[in-house]
Amino acid sequence: MDSLQGKVAVVTGAASGIGLASARRLAGLGALVVAVDIDKAGAERVAKELGGRAVHADVSRVDHWEAIVAGAKELGGIDVAFLNAGVTTGEQDVTALDDEQYRHIMGVNVDGVVFGTRAVVPEMAARGGGAIVATASLAGLIAFPGDPVYTLTKHAVVGFVRALAPRLSELNITVNAVCPSLVDTPLIDGEIRDALAGSGFPLIDPDAVADAVLHCVGGEATGQAVFVQLGWEPTAYRFGRPPGPRLDSVKGKVPPGWLSAPSPPPS
Repeated sequence: MDSLQGKVAVVTGAASGIGLASARRLAGLGALVVAVDIDKAGAERVAKELGGRAVHADVSRVDHWEAIVAGAKELGGIDVAFLNAGVTTGEQDVTALDDEQYRHIMGVNVDGVVFGTRAVVPEMAARGGGAIVATASLAGLIAFPGDPVYTLTKHAVVGFVRALAPRLSELNITVNAVCPSLVDTPLIDGEIRDALAGSGFPLIDPDAVADAVLHCVGGEATGQAVFVQLGWEPTAYRFGRPPGPRLDSVKGKVPPGWLSAPSPPPS
């Protein structure tokens, strides 16, 4: 992708980590960036640096999305949305998970993506199309016992993206998820960071995830879960084909020709 000149990009969680790295890269290609964060001072700092617009918002709240869209429309509309804001629980023991922790992570990680998508699609459609990218995680592709509820939310993001893609393609809108392994962001707290450093486990630089974001924004593929691992180029994860019904259990119970219909290729 050579240029995003004249395009408007909304980035949530823009004040730090993956969001900040991606906002800088999008702005570097000429996009006007709407920096969204619950950290008001952080959003304003990024917007000032990039010459964009700051919006102080909680992505889990529907009414805050009205302000985000309004801020983008003042710049012309929405062409790119990077729905990146996320949190963890840091809780391995589900019996120790309290209601506030659960509602908070579901609100940010899942509601923020669903509400955000619902809010930006009409604006993109009005401009002839666009690109949506959501931050999932490698924990959206594997079982991560270190934080089961975080894993739940990231599986939800991947499933949402894959299911939504065919309908949005009718509007010339792509939607993809980026699924990085452990990234050097503020979500990696001191205890975990120290443990990883002690074991020699390398953290991924946020710029590597920004590469994957731009890969999704600039491409035509949709409905993909693009994983980010050290030593790999951004690569779409290949899901296995789910099992169908056993033939001997459905013969005579389905319409003629159904069993001979070709199976869709795995994505």
